[in-house]
Amino acid sequence: MVLVIHVYILHVVLHFDWNPAIEDGACSSVLLALSVWSIVLLIRAYPTTAAIYPYALIAALAVSLITTVAEIQTLKWWFVSNNEEYKAWLSQRAPIRFLVTWILNSWMATNTALRKNITALDTRFQMQTDASVLLKEAELFKLRQQLQPHFLYNSLNSISALIMVAPDRAQEMIGKLSDFLRSSVQRESEDTLPVSEELVYIQSYLAIESVRFGHRLQVHIEREDTANATIPPFLLQPILENAIKFGLYGKTGTVTIIIHIVLEGPMLMLTITNPYDADMQPPKGTGFGLAGIQRRLYLLYARTDLLETKKDGQYFTTILKIPQQNVQSHTDR
Repeated sequence: MVLVIHVYILHVVLHFDWNPAIEDGACSSVLLALSVWSIVLLIRAYPTTAAIYPYALIAALAVSLITTVAEIQTLKWWFVSNNEEYKAWLSQRAPIRFLVTWILNSWMATNTALRKNITALDTRFQMQTDASVLLKEAELFKLRQQLQPHFLYNSLNSISALIMVAPDRAQEMIGKLSDFLRSSVQRESEDTLPVSEELVYIQSYLAIESVRFGHRLQVHIEREDTANATIPPFLLQPILENAIKFGLYGKTGTVTIIIHIVLEGPMLMLTITNPYDADMQPPKGTGFGLAGIQRRLYLLYARTDLLETKKDGQYFTTILKIPQQNVQSHTDR
């Protein structure tokens, strides 16, 4: 296209013969292409993006000057050597030729610099995003790892106590604890699980706690319309562990904990209610705690309103909300 325009201007507009027009156009096109290629290489080789735009303009100016001089000398010495009229015109139009070359090269230089700057910004943004994701995953992993040690510590203490007085129950608890821990390892790689699978896991956990507390612990699970709902693993257990810890401490009779699960629109609602006596509180422990769950919910959903607690008379209620995707409750259908 450049060659055609060049030949058209020289032959049709300026009325030069075909030979100088074609020779001028061919030489100019080749040298202009080389100058553009040189500018692209110079900017790509620039080691940083700092002050890249002034560098690009200076490079365009230098390359344009070299290109114009080389173009004029080549046309004078190699092509159209006998056309004196053309040579005179060529010398007179050198500034215009330089200006046109410099404008084209400057545009290419700034465009290449802009692309390089955008690529550098994208790379930096991607690195920051990857670092944030890795940091988030590391913190989530840490929060997950905080869940089991306290429960395992209590279970082993109970097994130790049962070995002397009730070895059969101790053996039963060891088997259930082994199955529970095996299930925990299998769930480590999962981001979310169906509610039904999470409840199977919770039943395994409650089976171990029932060996520890016997008939004193009663857990009722009320589940409504949650066939397609999902929940991140290891969220419900620490809440239930907290309810057992505060519900049974200081009490000798039966304690009932109620878990109500329902899908309300795009939100899975889990309500855990346990007895609560403000005057009879267990000593501060080292368990996972509600603060850890709150932090994990924020890392997963970037929201701080998904965990709520209430104290109503003698009862303590924990409300856990899990956002759902592409799930519609029965009441909405």
